[in-house]
Amino acid sequence: MEPHSRRASAQQEAENQPRVIVMDPAWRRFVPRADALAMRCVRVAGVTASVVLANDRLVRGLNARHRGRDKPTNVLTYEHPAPELILALGVIRREAAAAGRRVAHHLAHLVVHGALHLRGHDHDHAGDARRMEMAESRLLHQLGVPNPWKQTPGKRS
Repeated sequence: MEPHSRRASAQQEAENQPRVIVMDPAWRRFVPRADALAMRCVRVAGVTASVVLANDRLVRGLNARHRGRDKPTNVLTYEHPAPELILALGVIRREAAAAGRRVAHHLAHLVVHGALHLRGHDHDHAGDARRMEMAESRLLHQLGVPNPWKQTPGKRS
């Protein structure tokens, strides 16, 4: 193998590795080491996706452009040109507060959720949704994150 071929292979391998980009520094205020948590989640989920920790404004623009929905959402999943998850801090904070969960736990759940979409899971039908929830629960358990689908005593949805 030529030396330049090894460099090209190493570069391609590096490009296929998951990475976390913190676009909104406020993530670090609400989830200490959010980048490390997101990286652990994609690794446990078995995907090589990049994770972008963004704000609602960016996610709203992408959601409008690519899905025709002019509002922010919690996570957007892209497969092309490379696997990528983009998460909106404001939406995730509001959802975590409404559910009485830690922002870090909700972030972990949504990274796992997006990763499962990249692995072909979906939740369009009841059976598919149940299978996806079970897969999320198993992966979150490995991460030490409480099951988001389990009703906590004294709490109503």
